[in-house]
Amino acid sequence: MTSIAFESGSPRTFVDPYAVDPAAPAAWASAWRRKEEGDYFLPAPDPAQRLDFTIDPRDRRRLELLATLTMAGIPPRPEDREAIDQLSALPGSVNATLQRWLNHTG
Repeated sequence: MTSIAFESGSPRTFVDPYAVDPAAPAAWASAWRRKEEGDYFLPAPDPAQRLDFTIDPRDRRRLELLATLTMAGIPPRPEDREAIDQLSALPGSVNATLQRWLNHTG
């Protein structure tokens, strides 16, 4: 950790978000060591920790549309919520076509 001073003059501690915590699970620590050698894999998710619920298809289409818009460089604004909700109510095939169009704009 390094100490840096902000404009107020008070020293603050700079925290590296990618530093390995010695108390971290061994899988994370070994993955971090492999990063120095090149690419590495994250540990597999624990099935016991998964949430047991399903997402409504309309909500899934809304989330996918938000992600597609953001990836296409069109971050949705708060005033776009009604339009996104209306587009998410369309059938899945229409939503998939819209996402395909957006993916090809970038």
